[in-house]
Amino acid sequence: MTATIRPAEKSDVPGLAALIEEIERFYGTPEAGIQPLDERLAQVEEALFGSPPLAAALVVEDEAGVIAGLAAYSFLWPSAGSSHSLFLKELYVRESLRRQGIGVRLMEEVRAIGRARAGCTRVEWTTDRFNADARSFYRSLGFEEYDGKVFYRDDTGSF
Repeated sequence: MTATIRPAEKSDVPGLAALIEEIERFYGTPEAGIQPLDERLAQVEEALFGSPPLAAALVVEDEAGVIAGLAAYSFLWPSAGSSHSLFLKELYVRESLRRQGIGVRLMEEVRAIGRARAGCTRVEWTTDRFNADARSFYRSLGFEEYDGKVFYRDDTGSF
């Protein structure tokens, strides 16, 4: 199956909102925790196309023109010294397109974006410990797991 990788456009918001629901289900979010579609649409549009945008994304479009994957990222500062890094927040390819080299292509594109940005010195990302497929995928690309950081999250809504 042929797939196209390109920067997200405003017309992709409905497809991205649908894909984000799929991602939530993949990670085991219970039905009650799935965000209503109208909220998801508004948040995707604001995140990617607000002023200023909070993030950027590459989309994977399948042969039928359906959004079937994404790489969502932001630039973070500071990184090493006063440089900045590209933080890959989400890399996801729909099951029907996996193991066809699309994830590899997405990683190559993300790394190229980082290299092209003046002052960007690294690309960083995380994956869940339970996601053996993702960990294996990253190892197959030659990346080793980094034990130097501990990840924290405050999702209590009290901040």
